[in-house]
Amino acid sequence: YYYTNEKANVRTMFTVSGGGGGGASGQNTGQGFIAFAPWDDRKGKENTAEAITGRASKAFAGFRDAQVYSLVPPAVRGLGSSNGFTMELQNAGGLSQVEFNAARDKLLALARADSSLTAIRLTELPDVATLRVDADQQKLSTLGLTQANVNSTLSTAWGGQYVNDFIDRGRVKRVYVQGDAQFRAQPSDLSQWFVRGSNGQMAPFSSFAKTSWGQAPTTLSRFNGIASYEIQGSGAPGVSSGDAMNRIAELAGQIPGTSVAWSGLSYQERLSSGQAPYLYAISLLVVFLCLAALYESWTIPVAVLLIIPLGLIGAVFAVTLRGLQNDVYLQIGLLTTMGLAAKNAILMIEFAEQAESEGKDVMEAALEAARIRLRPILMTSFAFIFGVLPLAISTGAGANSRIAIGTAVIGGMITATILAIFYIPLFFVLVRRGTRDLMNKIRGKKADDRPGKKQDGEPYGPPAPNGSNRPEAMA
Repeated sequence: YYYTNEKANVRTMFTVSGGGGGGASGQNTGQGFIAFAPWDDRKGKENTAEAITGRASKAFAGFRDAQVYSLVPPAVRGLGSSNGFTMELQNAGGLSQVEFNAARDKLLALARADSSLTAIRLTELPDVATLRVDADQQKLSTLGLTQANVNSTLSTAWGGQYVNDFIDRGRVKRVYVQGDAQFRAQPSDLSQWFVRGSNGQMAPFSSFAKTSWGQAPTTLSRFNGIASYEIQGSGAPGVSSGDAMNRIAELAGQIPGTSVAWSGLSYQERLSSGQAPYLYAISLLVVFLCLAALYESWTIPVAVLLIIPLGLIGAVFAVTLRGLQNDVYLQIGLLTTMGLAAKNAILMIEFAEQAESEGKDVMEAALEAARIRLRPILMTSFAFIFGVLPLAISTGAGANSRIAIGTAVIGGMITATILAIFYIPLFFVLVRRGTRDLMNKIRGKKADDRPGKKQDGEPYGPPAPNGSNRPEAMA
């Protein structure tokens, strides 16, 4: 397929027979590694790695006698074999092997039928036909044989056994003893083999053993000491890996007797996903304390922090509009937006606080600060927007990370700039008036008697002297 339909996008391909991705390995498995052509030769969204693997997956889905998956390598090398999630379905309820296999098949069917999940696969090979040899222990004792004698004969004749080494033309080679191929090709050939007992007598397998066919797994995997099956998959286009993990966990929760664990990159993602709210909270706390130390006030920093959600709204809207995922690069863009939105608020509130300290009313101080800082805020904000615009429209290797950061910052700065010039003065007035009213209420003063409030017709400065102390009376 790659050399015919994707010939222009493929440079080299290396295949390995007998080994599959994950834990599966056998004669009927294999894997291949493809090196794409350089970015300059693969222009357009239809020639990206995700687009190529998507077309290949659709082509491979029509195979009847094989299961082939086209995967993109993981973002962090060494953590898993592909992007997406890696889940361990554990036998936590002590189910039998048949019941556990039925639970596995049920989960695979539910996941493959879910529209939000794609490329659901089992890393283990399916159960294969197995020739079972049952030895009668009473007959073995009668013939003077032990189970160890039977096992040794089977492993040597059918599987081969190492004997020693010899030197051939200066090279050390190993010697193995094994039955000839024509005498171990059919199950009926087992009756032609004899087992030597402790007394030296030879007994044929047909005198003490019977053969039958059955099903058995190629491997028995355990995760954290519990029998498990490893299931890999990814989210559908537009579905993040976190949402895909939550969805497959919900489906697994419908199957009794099983539990879910994560490995590889999914384990690291699940481990760090719960830390984001705490990191954001600590960041806001540190910013609040720094602003409180800067303004020597506990209320002005509140007015600064109230502007941050206005920037986050724009960032989330822009990312959603472009269909991007909520990944670590988006979170970096959100943190940048928070800092830039707070910067605009700091510039305006600093001038408002200075005007208020000069004796102006809270409303007048806020309006004056908005007039003075309007042009600088617009200039710095739009300069930054145009500065990160190349990130939002970037192409080439690593473009997805730059697109996520640039889109979040541009969307957040647009809303933070347009809305901030109206909401920053509003938040300043609300916080200052609300705090003063609350403090005056606690102190038992009237609202009009609060410090700094100028009464109608009252000039600024100390009250004029009266009575005989006035200069006119003394004259």
